[in-house]
Amino acid sequence: MNRAPLKRSRILHMALNGASDPSGEAEAGSGEKPFLLRALQIALVVSLYWVTSISMVFLNKYLLDSPSLRLDAPIFVTFYQCLVTTLLCKGLSALATCCPGAVDFPTLRLDLRVARSVLPLSVVFIGMITFNNLCLKYVGVAFYNVGRSLTTVFNVLLSYLLLKQTTSFYALLTCGIIIGGFWLGVDQEGAEGTLSWVGTVFGVLASLCVSLNAIYTKKVLPAVDGSVWRLTFYNNANACALFLPLLLLLGEHQVLLDFAQRDSAHFWGMMTLGGLFGFAIGYVTGLQIKFTSPLTHNVSGTAKACAQTVLAVLYFEETKSFLWWTSNMMVLCGSSAYTWVRGREMKSQEDPSPREGDKSTVGV
Repeated sequence: MNRAPLKRSRILHMALNGASDPSGEAEAGSGEKPFLLRALQIALVVSLYWVTSISMVFLNKYLLDSPSLRLDAPIFVTFYQCLVTTLLCKGLSALATCCPGAVDFPTLRLDLRVARSVLPLSVVFIGMITFNNLCLKYVGVAFYNVGRSLTTVFNVLLSYLLLKQTTSFYALLTCGIIIGGFWLGVDQEGAEGTLSWVGTVFGVLASLCVSLNAIYTKKVLPAVDGSVWRLTFYNNANACALFLPLLLLLGEHQVLLDFAQRDSAHFWGMMTLGGLFGFAIGYVTGLQIKFTSPLTHNVSGTAKACAQTVLAVLYFEETKSFLWWTSNMMVLCGSSAYTWVRGREMKSQEDPSPREGDKSTVGV
């Protein structure tokens, strides 16, 4: 039997899934970049992801709940960030059309038929970003990670309810650790007198919407030809249209009219910067996955959350108990363990070891 086609297809499959092929490493060694250069690139990309993500959280906290700003309009802040992202997508699309070699970005035009197809996902997307911002408004940055820590648990639950996918015992065990860390964190926030039940509920709803967003994204992607940037454009354009009646219904237009810093260049500059960070986080997330792997991206995100918590405690000069820190470590360790367990399971499913009875069949 000719094994060359099998080997080529196996290498292609592993390349598409971000895995390495031990047999092909020596062959490709001459074409690879030097180790130090690759390590430097990965370090820069991971650092860029950390800086962008942490900066966005702190900036959103300032816009949503700053004593100096005193702006009680979370829906407007979210709407403006969606508007900035929509305009950036359209601007980059126009630039790519005018200068094809300078910018690599898909051509975007608003198709109402496609917008209607994406609308169900856009509703979930609106819930995700709105509940995220509302959670951040009512809880501290230090507790923000724990408040939204149930995303993994909802992933497992919804995968079973909607996709009929079962989960291994070890993966369920890691979810139990996350839930334990979440409840311990809630208990410790209450003991310190800083617990916001409203913010905690918004955090749980945000976690649910993040899981739903991941599931529905897979279903909607074919409507935008599999382009993540087209999906980003339609999601944010739909969100802008749907946020407008919400602004009127909740009376935030009146809040803006009475806002003391409405004409401040500093305020609009910070609002625009928040929109830029919201757009950039999608790009740097894809960049980090490209230069590392989905598994490494998840580990990096967990480590970033840990650094973000420590920075928040130091910046806001908070004092936390040992059990409070334990709750954070339970959430972080549980999330990392789940990522590791699922990674191992997926790898074993993609490249199972041949059984004794299969060896003779392969050789025929």
